[in-house]
Amino acid sequence: MENSLKKGLKDGIPIALGYIAVSFSFGIFASTSGVPVFITVLISLANMTSAGQLAGLSVMLTHGSFFEIALTQLIINLRYALMSLSLSQKVDEKLGRGTRAAMSFAVTDEIFAVSSTKKGAVGRKYFAGLACLPYFGWAGGTFLGAVAGNILPDSVTSALGIAIYGMFIAIFVPPAKKFKPVLKVVSLAIVLSCIFYWVPYLDSIPGGFAMIISTVLAAAFGAYFFPIKEDEDAE
Repeated sequence: MENSLKKGLKDGIPIALGYIAVSFSFGIFASTSGVPVFITVLISLANMTSAGQLAGLSVMLTHGSFFEIALTQLIINLRYALMSLSLSQKVDEKLGRGTRAAMSFAVTDEIFAVSSTKKGAVGRKYFAGLACLPYFGWAGGTFLGAVAGNILPDSVTSALGIAIYGMFIAIFVPPAKKFKPVLKVVSLAIVLSCIFYWVPYLDSIPGGFAMIISTVLAAAFGAYFFPIKEDEDAE
């Protein structure tokens, strides 16, 4: 039962419900930016990354280069590679490379968290069930948001469009309260972003590259001044 499709579907319900709310905001954002409904949904069908999709679409809307988009996605989504490497040690040893590659597509923060805390090895049926509902919830929420963006008044869509930014704030506020270095790193990233936006000459740097520079500098600052010790990591 622990590795059954039914068990995976059951564990995936809360994730799917959360994804509908988040992807709805992404659909609103894309729709109000002039992206057709079909393209908006296709983006969510081909990707499962809220931050990556938002950043990628923002770069495209500002006519950024392919290199800028690729580098932005690499920086933002690099964590998924680390999650996949960690999860590969927990999946059933009998699974082949093709199955593992297919599973890696659906590795998100939430799916990884549930899979990694599961007792025993993660089987193919369980993971398929776990990823199924969140995948369609993500695409379905995007569709609903994109359609709503075309029919709702501008005042309503503007209010709903900022919900995705509220989600990002909700992600880092809890750990920032418990671990002060997180607050310092995030604060530095905000300051750097403001500098690239407001300071003359620096404001001419494309948004995608400004995001990459801010992210790398803030991360390097945190890694240098607040390294995670081995005993803390074990805890």
